[in-house]
Amino acid sequence: MSRYPVRVTAVLLAALALVALPAGSHLTAQGKGTIKIATQSPLSGGQAALGEGIKLGTQLAVEKFKGNLEKMGYKVELVPFDDQAKPDVGVANAKNIIADKDILVVIGHLNSGVAIPSSEVYKEVNLAMISPANTNPTITDRGYASVYRVCGRDDVQGVVGSEFAHATLKAKTAFVIHDKTTYGQGVAEFFKADAEKKGIKVLGFEGTEEKSNFDPIITPIKAKNPDLIYFGGIYEQAGPFFKQAREKGVKSKFLGPDGMDSSDLTKIGGKAVVGMHYTSVAGPVSVYPQAKQFAEDYKKKFGKNPEPFAAQAYDATAIAVKAIEATAKGGKAPTREAVTAAIRGVRHTGITGSVEFDAKGDPKKALYFVLQVVSDNPEKWGDNKEVKRLVIAAPSK
Repeated sequence: MSRYPVRVTAVLLAALALVALPAGSHLTAQGKGTIKIATQSPLSGGQAALGEGIKLGTQLAVEKFKGNLEKMGYKVELVPFDDQAKPDVGVANAKNIIADKDILVVIGHLNSGVAIPSSEVYKEVNLAMISPANTNPTITDRGYASVYRVCGRDDVQGVVGSEFAHATLKAKTAFVIHDKTTYGQGVAEFFKADAEKKGIKVLGFEGTEEKSNFDPIITPIKAKNPDLIYFGGIYEQAGPFFKQAREKGVKSKFLGPDGMDSSDLTKIGGKAVVGMHYTSVAGPVSVYPQAKQFAEDYKKKFGKNPEPFAAQAYDATAIAVKAIEATAKGGKAPTREAVTAAIRGVRHTGITGSVEFDAKGDPKKALYFVLQVVSDNPEKWGDNKEVKRLVIAAPSK
């Protein structure tokens, strides 16, 4: 028999139970612990507009869809990481991410050149990455069970661009520039190869990391006078290039991939980019009728319009939450392995369309757009004209 009164004994036992919790335990007031969803995207530097859109789209989705998990007793948190669009920073962040056992999924990245090495780190612990924006084929062609994307691929996007250049713009000659990144060079090579198959003469194919003075490239391009200039890269570099090309009297039509797809292109390029075309696996939110409420909620909460890929991040997060919920049913604690496996079976109709994954982690069918810049006002980026919309199945090989 205890020599302490019953109430004292109860208090002591409760105190001992707390002391006895294992190190690293994350029990919360809600009872079961914390589930974290991480983002990786550039939140600083020249590509921060798109990177922040990924973070904020994820944030909205976490707030919208976390209710069921909270009812199960979990606290759900967003943990954003700034990869600065740099592979080494992305990899360093990835190592910190896998060290935090509460993180069950990563939404990201923006840049394929950052996503590929970072996903090698996630793979070590079977942590799922669902990308809203990475289009390089290598992302999924490695066949990693932990890697998914909700967008299309550059081996298709490059062909969509070359087909448009050939059939609609009637280009006979083209000069192709790329930014030497995995993404930019990759999509430029796919464009070039298909353009040549279609009879477009490629007068030059050049990589550059230049950001400010493009004279050494523009002068020979002007002399060759191509019908079309294709820029494989990102708006922060393409904007100054297009602006300087027009200032120096280059008359060629401009075309690029979805790296152009940001209101910052018009902030940088101004009138020089009005009328140009770009392909996109995303496009402005206005092309998705189901995303109207998302766009309103986004502007109300963050005071600005959503950038391209914000809606894709929202859908990617909704898929992640569905998978986590499925693995937490019946009182089980969700694990990285279980969540990664569950994502493969999720069929989700979201604000950007329906997503069902194939064996590689690609969406079985993806949307591709050709759009035209209609104004030099960044606020009107969402009004860009949709010229073409295609639904194309992922390559089977």
